[in-house]
Amino acid sequence: QLQASGGGLVQTGDSLRLSCAASGLPFSTYAMGWFRQAPGKEREFVAGISRRDHAGYADSVKDRFTISRENTKRTAYLHMNSLKPEDTAVYYCGAAFSFSDIRYYRALSRYNYWGQGTQVTVSS
Repeated sequence: QLQASGGGLVQTGDSLRLSCAASGLPFSTYAMGWFRQAPGKEREFVAGISRRDHAGYADSVKDRFTISRENTKRTAYLHMNSLKPEDTAVYYCGAAFSFSDIRYYRALSRYNYWGQGTQVTVSS
C-alpha cells in the first residue's frame, strides 16, 4: 500500500527527492514518516510529518532534508540536499494512523504500514 521510489547513486553534495505513493488507505488520516537503515545498523527515524504538515527531523538531517506531503496525490516526499556518504542507506516510508492534525511520530512501533524501501548511495 506504500510504494517508495526515487533512490539512486549520487555524489557528495548532490540532491535527491524520494517519493512515497499510498494506495488503499485514507491518506489524509495518516501521519507519514521516513526512516533509513544502513548495513549493520538499526532502522532509524529521519523525518516525520503530521496530517496537517507539522514536521520534525533527526538532528543528523536537520537543515538538509525536507519532508512534505500532497494529500490530493496521496504522496509524501523527502527532499534531500547536501547529501553525505553517511546518508547512504535503504530509505523506508511509513504511514501511522493518527487522530491528531499536528503530531508526527518518531517511533517505529507507531507505524501501521511500510513501503518496500529505496536505496540511496552517496559516494565520496
